[in-house]
Amino acid sequence: MRDEMVAAWSRAFAAEILWATPGAARGMPVVPLTWLADRTPCAAVPLSQLDDLDALPDRAAFVVREPSRTLVATGDVEVRWDLEGEEFVEHLLPQEIAKHPPTRLRADSLLDRRENWWWVPRALVTLTTFGQVRALPARANPGDAMLVRPSRDPEHPANEPQATVVTAARWPEPGQDSRVELWPRDGASLEGDGEPAYVLGHRNSPDFERWERWYRGGTLHGEVLHVLAGDGGPRPGDEEPGSAEPFGLLERFARHRRVAKDCKAGIATVENRRAQP
Repeated sequence: MRDEMVAAWSRAFAAEILWATPGAARGMPVVPLTWLADRTPCAAVPLSQLDDLDALPDRAAFVVREPSRTLVATGDVEVRWDLEGEEFVEHLLPQEIAKHPPTRLRADSLLDRRENWWWVPRALVTLTTFGQVRALPARANPGDAMLVRPSRDPEHPANEPQATVVTAARWPEPGQDSRVELWPRDGASLEGDGEPAYVLGHRNSPDFERWERWYRGGTLHGEVLHVLAGDGGPRPGDEEPGSAEPFGLLERFARHRRVAKDCKAGIATVENRRAQP
């Protein structure tokens, strides 16, 4: 199964990293990349996602979607800060350019990288060990998503994530209804006992200029997620999972400015931390 997971990760254009601890569960969508020397799954996360990186523990699940199934690999995770972007440019940039059109526009040439210098510094997140690889049901509908919570197996570490493909009749906005009944796609029972849980979905336009995550976070009781936080969701008219309409010209320009601002803020924060005695 490891070879199948590595091959699927290498082929995919989008994937997820999910994690859970006894106190919280979370996840983020990523561009799936591979260290070619040893075929190790990784992601080069821009520092606009510093909040996610700060919450990431040393164990996580790498998740990739295929048409007929969802593959999940859990294991130890290493995060390396590449503030100059040297490792990213030398080893991973060609892969990301091939998979992620915004990176092609921002970093395809030396001139592009100088102009968009804030896009080059990255946090390199690598799955260093494979603890378990599992095949889960496919995500076939726009409302399908990944649920992550701490594993209930006493033989697993306390921060071992357990991932499940779930769906719901509707995903109400936070504040409208604090309870969402979840239906696992494999037909099993969730049997939640109040542990922290996080549901993650995301949708992108073909050019990836629009890449929106949606989530619901809270506690799981039986088959019901008691929602404490959340944002977004599948939209009426969505015909397949993960699809979204492209931005218009003004929206693209505004999005570019927001990403630049967030990346610069993340870079400054990490540099300040390094400067602390």
